[in-house]
Amino acid sequence: MRRERATHRELAGLSSMATRPALAELCEHLRLADGTRMRFASAGGVEIARRVREGAEADLLVLAADAVTALEEAGHVVPGTARPLWTSQVVAAVPAAAPAPALGTVDDLRAALTSATAIAYSTGPSGTALLDLLHRLALADVLTDRLIQAPPGVPAGTLLASGRADLAFQQHSELMDLPGVTVLGPLPGDTALTSLFTAAVLATTTDPTRAREALDLLAGEEATQHAAARGLTRA
Repeated sequence: MRRERATHRELAGLSSMATRPALAELCEHLRLADGTRMRFASAGGVEIARRVREGAEADLLVLAADAVTALEEAGHVVPGTARPLWTSQVVAAVPAAAPAPALGTVDDLRAALTSATAIAYSTGPSGTALLDLLHRLALADVLTDRLIQAPPGVPAGTLLASGRADLAFQQHSELMDLPGVTVLGPLPGDTALTSLFTAAVLATTTDPTRAREALDLLAGEEATQHAAARGLTRA
């Protein structure tokens, strides 16, 4: 039976694009299940962090862990509220019509990278991690002219579908449902890239008690199930 909650204003959250699908489904589920009203506005992680630093008024935040830590240290997050939620693997993808290269070994990954004519990556944590990986593989100088960074908030996979790139790397949750894209899978061996997403109560909240209650819901079992369906794993 549906449990009705007392009428309250809708809680506002801010999140990066990687967690948007899971959060949207969870918010709708909670609204129908017991009347919990919560909505997240999503954009690129860099853009969301900028809004928070500039004093955006909201109750909750879901971002990459290092971004949340930096915002907490700057006084934009209620101290002690940050909680790890989900991890997400960075995956490689190609256009749906293209042959799928092997990706089982690090040598396979090197071959896919060096044979690509244009490589799309994001402005978020997956993009930063990819650039670090290219340096570790000693491929950064070789590939520098082939790298295309997607605009903030735009999935790197859209550059595959539009023909601007023939290889892309981004969070699985952002690539898994894009039309015109074939996900190859996570990166092999010690090249695997994983991002941790954390939730916290924002210092601008006007209802810290309800925000903390909502934080418990985000870390709960129902949230985990919705996240799993969207390529995210419990932290």
